[in-house]
Amino acid sequence: MRIIYMGTPEFAVEPLKRLKADGHDIVAVVTQPDRPRDRGKKMLPTPVKQAALEMGLEVLQPERIRDNPEFIERIREMDADVAVVAAFGQILPKEVLEAPKLGCLNIHASLLPKLRGAAPIQRALMEGYLYSGITIMKMDEGLDTGDMITKQIISITGLTADILHDELMELGANMISDLLSLVETQGEEALRGEPQDDEQATYAPRIEKKEALVDFNETADDAFLKINAMDSWPGAYTYYKGKQMKMKDPEWYGSDYTESKCGEILKVSDKGIIIKCRDSQLLVKTIQFPGKRAMKVAEYIKGNELETGVILGQE
Repeated sequence: MRIIYMGTPEFAVEPLKRLKADGHDIVAVVTQPDRPRDRGKKMLPTPVKQAALEMGLEVLQPERIRDNPEFIERIREMDADVAVVAAFGQILPKEVLEAPKLGCLNIHASLLPKLRGAAPIQRALMEGYLYSGITIMKMDEGLDTGDMITKQIISITGLTADILHDELMELGANMISDLLSLVETQGEEALRGEPQDDEQATYAPRIEKKEALVDFNETADDAFLKINAMDSWPGAYTYYKGKQMKMKDPEWYGSDYTESKCGEILKVSDKGIIIKCRDSQLLVKTIQFPGKRAMKVAEYIKGNELETGVILGQE
């Protein structure tokens, strides 16, 4: 099949590779423009652009698609059978949606209509969802509102964002590969979808850095979920004696009530830091201070001090 592929972050790389390996003709890859990233603020290609160039594919990087007649005309001239979209980052106008013969298919990292929007992986974890998955839908002009063609569910209890991202990326690649194989044998009938129930819809807005601050006045469960949800970016954090301290590898630590204050470090050992939350305690096994690498607490305390009795969260 002649495919236009549209995607930007790492999540969209594996489906692109799979479609190329399946023998489809990827006529163009559309991704976001290069942006300054990382500490050096160097202009870096998107992960999808880097992968596409390594495969020798044509890459287009429009600053915007809407109200861009030159780009829209170029898409039309490609005479594609279908466009496959995965975390592209722009809403597609009607002219683009209708350009490929079979329309545009989106690989979305949630069980729609739950968690429409930009950050379904992190929001699912932070909100304590037991399950997530991939929905492939036929795109329309709304925000993740198109008819659902196929859906697969996975359990996500206890996962970090990094792990869930990779599982869903692989699942999405498998599902789009299988779906396009069906299209080749069954035609457009394979793309018949089910409308979403808008009344059941929830939203997953983009993550803001300030959301990664852990409030130990909340429950240990809330803190646990936030630390795992922010694992990949921006990193859950608190303040230790006024210094930002990122946290990873949380573990529930019983429900024994103590008279200590919320956020207080109750114990420091090779196992980690035990922190008082509103209802119980949380064990944090990995920490990171600014300018330093992430370290297990057992390693960190060999050359540094972490004091019990300190109240975390105070700048």
